[in-house]
Amino acid sequence: MRFDDVTQAIGNTPLVGLPHLSPPGYRIFLKLEGHNPTGSVKDRVAKYLIEQAEKSGELTEGRRILEPTSGNTGIALAAICRVKGYPLTCVMPENTSEERKQLLTMFGAELVYSPATEGSNGSVRVAREMAAADPEVYMPFQYGNSANALAHYETTAPEIIADLPEVAAFVAGLGTGGTVTGAGRRLKSWNPGVKIYAAEPEYGDLVYGLRNLDEGYVPEVLDQSVLDSRIKVNSLKALEATRRLAEEEGIFAGVSTGASLAVAIRVCKRLPEGSDIVALSPDGGWKYLSTGAYAPGDVAKIAERISGTLWA
Repeated sequence: MRFDDVTQAIGNTPLVGLPHLSPPGYRIFLKLEGHNPTGSVKDRVAKYLIEQAEKSGELTEGRRILEPTSGNTGIALAAICRVKGYPLTCVMPENTSEERKQLLTMFGAELVYSPATEGSNGSVRVAREMAAADPEVYMPFQYGNSANALAHYETTAPEIIADLPEVAAFVAGLGTGGTVTGAGRRLKSWNPGVKIYAAEPEYGDLVYGLRNLDEGYVPEVLDQSVLDSRIKVNSLKALEATRRLAEEEGIFAGVSTGASLAVAIRVCKRLPEGSDIVALSPDGGWKYLSTGAYAPGDVAKIAERISGTLWA
């Protein structure tokens, strides 16, 4: 395929079956968003955040963009801003992986760090304070911007329908809420019988990029009426599923993929035999190598050792 620039190469990611990890009588497929240009599902979101703001007139030539991010949205924004000529400041937890920091710096983003102990909620707090103090910046704010869900309504879900029209359930991690809201709405409008499940961390047990709604902040973009259920998964189960994915299916993914996969396997019991389930894989594992998540050794001990760097 040929494109005029990198923004046109976003989307149309592969849907890959998991013959070894799918329970007998069921088929689980992964939507591999790591195949996007900067390596994550957030390429879709960043493109829509910027292009919708350009269409509305909110984003004008040369205006600085400010955004809180755990990494992937910032990286996607940084690449697109580089192409379009917008300066960018990203607010992120200070314990974000080195790979993410280096990618953002390489794309020319300015980095501001929030306390590690506050996780992504801290980045939201700091970014909001900065935006309030400087009206000249434009903050797309993925957590409350309808363009986030629109990206998945117009691109992610139609791709799934085209590749697997018999899909019975869709599972995605609960982060900003854009994926489950946008893709869920489109899938249910196409077939009201499709079940939408959100993989949510256990209370007090964080999985990188995901959030538990009971711990405080509920993203404005999230429409919980789209969900059939929020299903809890702890960090250990997420890491175990991530490592099994590499060992048994040859797919190297981030830990939030493991969370969605663990939930997808569990929800098979709620569905008729013969059902096809799609789980979203937000990104590959390359940006997390420095955390030690994939190092040899006891998975439980690794999860405990890196909890301060990977899951905060």
